[in-house]
Amino acid sequence: MEHILKATILNMAVISTIWAGGYKIPEQSLNAMALGAAYVAHTTGADSAYYNPANMVFLNKRQYIEGGVTLAHLLSTTYRSIPPYSGKSKIENLVIPNLHYVSFPAENFRWGVSLTVPAGLTKRWETPFQKLFAEEFTLKVLELSPSIAYRLSDTLSIGGGVRVIYSEGVVKSNGADISAITGNPKLNLARNMEGDTVAFGYNFALAYKPLPDIRFAVTYRSNIDLDEKGSAVLSAGGGILYDGEASVSVPLPAALNIAISRTWDETFTLEFNYERTFWSEYKTLDFEYGDTNIGPLKPVFDDPIAKNWRDTNTFRIGATLVLNDITMMMGFAIDETPVSGKMIGFELPDSDAKIFSMGFRYQQTEQLSWGAAFLYDGKEPISLSLGENSRIPAGSFEEGGAFLTTVGVAYEF
Repeated sequence: MEHILKATILNMAVISTIWAGGYKIPEQSLNAMALGAAYVAHTTGADSAYYNPANMVFLNKRQYIEGGVTLAHLLSTTYRSIPPYSGKSKIENLVIPNLHYVSFPAENFRWGVSLTVPAGLTKRWETPFQKLFAEEFTLKVLELSPSIAYRLSDTLSIGGGVRVIYSEGVVKSNGADISAITGNPKLNLARNMEGDTVAFGYNFALAYKPLPDIRFAVTYRSNIDLDEKGSAVLSAGGGILYDGEASVSVPLPAALNIAISRTWDETFTLEFNYERTFWSEYKTLDFEYGDTNIGPLKPVFDDPIAKNWRDTNTFRIGATLVLNDITMMMGFAIDETPVSGKMIGFELPDSDAKIFSMGFRYQQTEQLSWGAAFLYDGKEPISLSLGENSRIPAGSFEEGGAFLTTVGVAYEF
């Protein structure tokens, strides 16, 4: 395994962004969680401001406000290989809030605003070999997205808005344990980095109702480059070799959604949604440390790393059934990962996923409703053959995935 260890030293800087595949968080409201995010054409409440601003003008003539909280329970991922390369990540629990508002209409115009957490994850490993890459990898993303819509006719509308993103992250890696086990002092390297940024983008939406029971929608969210800036401490052999400025830029990729829905007897609705996420924007990962030459640590922490991620497809279907005061919802999705086996790492052990969801909303009064939703994101196992990945020995990523539970309340006035 000596070639693996040498390659590991040259690739410790490959800490990846976390919005890929199953690590995106497209479910940002009660209805969206229950429908597995098959919720673009047929949006019915304040969350229209986020999922399809163009639909805001088709809501009833009142104000809408909705909020919710999601508990994301991230399951442990296991990597099975020969000792000492096997390992298991820690279980994580994240609290994810959301808030949406749609104003009273003003002639053919309407505005809204959403506060969401569209991406984010914490991945931590305590096993020696995995800590070399990702003792901790945490990224928090908060988005404020004001939007406006205009009714072109009784059947056609457009909408759009601004995306204001705040993100902060922590990257920690530590090779002391694997260095002691293997007797290789070159692996006794560590990094502790923190950074944050504010970035801007835009979104665009179109809604079309060719028939009263059919809705068609297109939405687009722009790519946003997150230029994280902060500080880093780099160590070798237990001694600090660098303590100063650090930065890295990663893309929050553009996403195109095309959706169509049909409603029968104002009771049962089916929606199909196709999402294309443009991950090919992520070509390299390049950490910078001010204008400082970090000397012998440069090949480990500073050389640009080729990523070459691929664009991905997600296919979603959602069903809604209205039964008097109870609305039942369920969804299913097939979600691709942008990461190939050649590039997969412990900071991002991602794979293709199948998503199952369900939930309900109870209309307690004419103005007040509340409910709950549940989603399971099941990851496919990935096997790596000998030599397929330059950083990781032959083995397999297994288990993983996530359970998400959302409770929400909405009010119309």
